[in-house]
Amino acid sequence: MKKVILIADDSPTIRKFVSFSLKMQGLEVITASDGMEAVEKLPLYNFDLFITDLNMPNMDGFQLIKVIRENPDYSDTPIIILSSLAGSEDIEKGMSCGANSYLVKPFDPKRIQYEVAKYLS
Repeated sequence: MKKVILIADDSPTIRKFVSFSLKMQGLEVITASDGMEAVEKLPLYNFDLFITDLNMPNMDGFQLIKVIRENPDYSDTPIIILSSLAGSEDIEKGMSCGANSYLVKPFDPKRIQYEVAKYLS
């Protein structure tokens, strides 16, 4: 059975780029344009991993991570932050919210494939 990944990012370009990289690994990819849309999709699929941006309208990545972690179905599901925020405070805040990895944009597609494979193997 295919592993299902949710990508939440307000940039259509990033969503398309990350989706393409992960589909090449045989993964099923669901996308959301912000945290609110991502939350609406939580009960619709059985996600194996989340990738989220931090700067998004309606609900940012920090809030999204909090919601995911409070959901008993996803309390241990890996979360990768993919953000242009590169400051140590942002990284620390993201990790303390419950993320498992923090990648800074721009990123190498091989790096994202590696991070995802690390959690799903």
